[in-house]
Amino acid sequence: MQASPAEIWTVILVLGVGTYLIRWSFLGALGDRDLPGWVMRMLRYTPVAVLPALVAPLVVWPAATGGAADPARMAAAAATVAVGVLTRNVMLAILAGGITLAGLLYLL
Repeated sequence: MQASPAEIWTVILVLGVGTYLIRWSFLGALGDRDLPGWVMRMLRYTPVAVLPALVAPLVVWPAATGGAADPARMAAAAATVAVGVLTRNVMLAILAGGITLAGLLYLL
């Protein structure tokens, strides 16, 4: 069964309104107020939780290999994390991961 264009546009519009309302709830309703300390502490961890959730599937099941695990990508991810933790330098971590990935893809 195929969805009609009207159904597709209805879903797109409903999702757009829902997304707008979710964002407005923080920015519009709470934008001029101070949030409690415990909320601010929790919000600090949002990027730390979201970024690995976005990257992990690309490392574990990369589309370039048809979803099969790839030692080059695993090693590049490990090198990126290790350099990032040791140096606390984002650019060095990205560079280390990129060099590791390129080198291992060339060698393997």
